[in-house]
Amino acid sequence: MTIVLLILAVGWLAYSNGANDNFKGVATLYGSATVGYRPALWWATLATVAGGMVSGVAAQRLFVVFSGDGLVPPSLVGTPELLITVGLASAITIFLATELGLPTSTTHALMGALLGAALVSSSGRIGWSLIADRFVASLMLSPVVALAMTAMLYAVLRRLRLAAGITRQTCVCVGSQAPHLVHVRLDGTAVLAASGLSISVGQTDNCLERYHGRVLGVDAQTIVDAVHYLSAGAVCFGRAMNDTPKIVALLVAAPTVNSSWGLAVVVMAMVLGGLLNARGVAETMSKRITDLNSGQGLTANLVTAVLVLLASPFGLPVSTTHVSCGAIFGIGLVNRAFQWKTVARILAAWVTTFPLAAAIGGVLFWLVR
Repeated sequence: MTIVLLILAVGWLAYSNGANDNFKGVATLYGSATVGYRPALWWATLATVAGGMVSGVAAQRLFVVFSGDGLVPPSLVGTPELLITVGLASAITIFLATELGLPTSTTHALMGALLGAALVSSSGRIGWSLIADRFVASLMLSPVVALAMTAMLYAVLRRLRLAAGITRQTCVCVGSQAPHLVHVRLDGTAVLAASGLSISVGQTDNCLERYHGRVLGVDAQTIVDAVHYLSAGAVCFGRAMNDTPKIVALLVAAPTVNSSWGLAVVVMAMVLGGLLNARGVAETMSKRITDLNSGQGLTANLVTAVLVLLASPFGLPVSTTHVSCGAIFGIGLVNRAFQWKTVARILAAWVTTFPLAAAIGGVLFWLVR
């Protein structure tokens, strides 16, 4: 029964993580209208599966960190009540944010749940220095670094584009609609309020801002789109490689659970969460933070991919949410098209995730024990 409860708790956490996180790597693809929602989601799913499976080898250090070792008292590490509590508390926190369409940090939720359980247990010392030095510092710093790197990289890439003679073109879309008849005169002629033609200019679902020019004989827009796809896949791969071990750690900390099938369970649940419940967060990150063209989306993804991919081998639990949102914030800073209400809601979710998970974790630990 204990193992069944643990698997259900961790499975729900993995599902919630997939729903909240899987789409983040491809958000700029969808937001810049480079590709539609479904193709972007399937690309994210494939990269998530690859990153999740590779994490079993490439990110072993995160298994140890998120089992609670060094963070909670030694007497609690690996105990069923701690593992079930952390899984449920984190799952509830992430699921609530997902239902509200807000991207948030699984790392913060896990860390808060671990701390809440440790505080209620009162069975030994808590690793406050580990929380401050290894977790909070990197998580607080990552969005600022991502924002700054994105703003600087975009300025550099823009200069290189202009130097290469590549220009941006905004299309003019001419559409048709049913003519609107106002009235018919006595002589039989009709007076129309609209001719049936519509003209729109700018970045819409049908009118895209594209790059005009060639680089080494290849169309510039083709290069941007290809690198954008690759960077989006890299972000999803790196995100899964960084997040999967954090969740699997709750399973493999139990003595009777094999890490191989535990990894498979977590990856499958993450995939289902992304496929079935990612739309709300996808719309928020892609459409409601700032306007994006393909070049701006590519810049944000390059920064996110570099920061996330470098984190896992060094055991740094950076939040892909903070990095990817920070990069998109950087684009909003550059093009001065911030949606401040959306940004404020996202920041509020970030601030409340840790204490909410800690509170839920404390209550659940008391009940479970």
